This record gives sequence, structure tokens and C-alpha cells, in this order.
Amino acid sequence: MEQVILVDANDNELGVMDKMETHEKALLHRAFSVFIFNNKGEMLLQQRALTKYHSGGLWTNACCSHPRPNETTIAAAERRLLEELGFTTSLHKIFDFTYKAEFDNGLTEHEFDHVFSGLYEGEIKINTSEVKDIAYKTMKEIAASLQTHPQKYTAWFHLAFPKVYDWYKRASL
Repeated sequence: MEQVILVDANDNELGVMDKMETHEKALLHRAFSVFIFNNKGEMLLQQRALTKYHSGGLWTNACCSHPRPNETTIAAAERRLLEELGFTTSLHKIFDFTYKAEFDNGLTEHEFDHVFSGLYEGEIKINTSEVKDIAYKTMKEIAASLQTHPQKYTAWFHLAFPKVYDWYKRASL
């Protein structure tokens, strides 16, 4: 049984709970999202596996998940990047935000989301139980696609991408 870390609005730990129960009760919990770029400045997108418990088949950032109890958020982000996409790279926290998104299956993501970025050039070995497909796209292509085809993207990507885009414009990758 996978557990997540329950937190308050300031990301202070309140305890742990079964992941599915947390999503059924819409409780605030710690999460992370990883955004990976290549040397051309393109962002790596992943299409979630169709079998995911929510948002299957939708496009989103490189990976996202929840740290386990007694696991640092950065260590969890590095672990999931390896588990889902088969590589590791140096990650840097760029910001955090809180969001709440309800899904058709009765589950709700209510997350204090730590957002990390990294640079990677190399082979990607997708875990097909987690990822259906991947693609590198420019920031402008993604911004346009979010406007013309919003249904193709996860709820949290709609919220995080504008913040990442603002950061990207200021950052020197």
C-alpha cells in the first residue's frame, strides 16, 4: 500500500495516509513535478499510460508523483524520473504551488507541489506501465497547444506550465 505525506498549507508534515484514500478524501499532500529541457530549450512531455488511475492518455511534464514517508522530495523526484523515463540528471527546485483538481472518477488531487527542472540530453527508456509516449516541444508550441487542445493535457500541467514558462523566460538554461 503506497502512502503519501499529508501537509498543511505551509508544507508542514501532518502525517501519512494511503494514497488512494488521500485522493478520495481530497486531503492536501506533498507532491512534485519535474520539468526537463534539452539543449535546444525544448521541454520533454510525457503522455501518461492509459492505465493510470486518473488522467490516463493525457500529456504532461516529464514526471510527477509523491515522496514516500521519510524520503526527501528531491530524492523522490530523482527516483521517479529514473523509474518512469530511465534516466537521471541534476534537478533544481524552481518554485512550489498548491492546487486542487477533481476528476470524473471521484478522485481529487489536492497537492502542495514542489516543481523541479533539469537539463538532459541522452537516451530515454520509457516504462510503458507509466508512460505511453514522449515528445520534446518548444515552449511556444506547448503554449499554443494548451490553447487549441486543452483537453489533451493534465489539470496540473495547465496550472504549472504558465509558471514554468515565466521562470524559463528569466532563466538561462
